[in-house]
Amino acid sequence: MSPQALKARKGEETRAQILDAAVQQASEAGFESLTIGTLATRTGLSKSGLFAHFGSRTDLQVAALDEAARRFTEAVFLPAFQVPRGLRRLRALFENWITWPEHAQLRGGCPIHAASAEYDDQPGPMRDAVVDRQRLVARELAKAVQMAVDSGELRGDTDASQFVFEMFGVILAYYHTQRVLGDSGALTRARAGFERLVEAHRAPPPAPSPASRPAARGR
Repeated sequence: MSPQALKARKGEETRAQILDAAVQQASEAGFESLTIGTLATRTGLSKSGLFAHFGSRTDLQVAALDEAARRFTEAVFLPAFQVPRGLRRLRALFENWITWPEHAQLRGGCPIHAASAEYDDQPGPMRDAVVDRQRLVARELAKAVQMAVDSGELRGDTDASQFVFEMFGVILAYYHTQRVLGDSGALTRARAGFERLVEAHRAPPPAPSPASRPAARGR
């Protein structure tokens, strides 16, 4: 490997190390806690070394959000896409979503959820980035709901956007109840809430064909 390639590889490894620390810190203390100084302390790297990868605090924050979104996609969407379309995929998306912070060993919970709360009323690059990623997630979820409609598992009059809205509601309630209130039953409640949502939109079973109906008995 050439010296230039070795240098590039070293740079990629250092950047990955910084972003790993940044995502963990954002999970624990929010994206506003991210600064070149705090990451230098956390990673043991020099401030000048961090500046070489991120020219500003905003660049660092947006990059950390992108990394969190990448991990979310890998943990939630990619495994669900291996499941057949319809309710099985929707259930996989829901289950992967509510359990991904634990599986990703994010001690402070979902950093994307934290970013949504931090920047909901703060105009700027971070809010724009959060909104873009949340809209993308909602759009992909709506596609999954529509596939369940197309497969005949959900009613034809199901409003995909409304279903996603209520699904988001269950997930946010779970995060609040589990992390803020410390309710040990939050996971069970979340799963029950999602199943009620599914049942409210489930398509009725097909009517039996005339050939399968029992013959009427004569009097």
